[in-house]
Amino acid sequence: MPATCDPAQRKAPPPTTCHHPPEARSSECSMVNGIPIQQNPRLRIHDLLASNDIQFKSLHHEVTPTSEDSARVRGEDLSTGGKALVLKHNSEDDSNNAYALFVLSASRKLNTKSIKKEFKSKNVRFATAEELAGLTGGLVPGAVPPFGKPIIDLNLFVDTSIEENTVIAFNCGSLTDSVIMSVEDYLKVSVPTKIFSFSK
Repeated sequence: MPATCDPAQRKAPPPTTCHHPPEARSSECSMVNGIPIQQNPRLRIHDLLASNDIQFKSLHHEVTPTSEDSARVRGEDLSTGGKALVLKHNSEDDSNNAYALFVLSASRKLNTKSIKKEFKSKNVRFATAEELAGLTGGLVPGAVPPFGKPIIDLNLFVDTSIEENTVIAFNCGSLTDSVIMSVEDYLKVSVPTKIFSFSK
């Protein structure tokens, strides 16, 4: 069920308090879906938005493995979806082999040529499931939220397609939890390393 969060009425609970929904609660009150509560991206994002007085809508829903599934359960157009991809790009001289988080509209496709040009990389590839889990604290493909540091320890790059909408909707650390918020607020609080065109 959707729930609108008014930051003015919400206090961030202590990091060791179990404050996730009962249906997502593990036997360990310090864990959420197998991730330590202080590291759980969903809770950290909720607290980040609340601490910045940003209004957002939080939804708990059925498993949504695809962007199309997510758009359907959210009742939002596919274009508003923020597709977050962890990519590895290798520089031409192999001096900089880096992972980074790239966010684009769910209705668009990744244009790796633009990323190669931007970073002067010879190769760009998706992180494997194992690499993704290691970089994000155990998240699975499709669950990665569109936030870099300090939520996920990666530089964040945002495609210009995100700016074409007034709202952004995204899976928030799981395949059963989403957040919908304004693009203006998202860009303000996520602080992208750079915004450029890398979709088609």
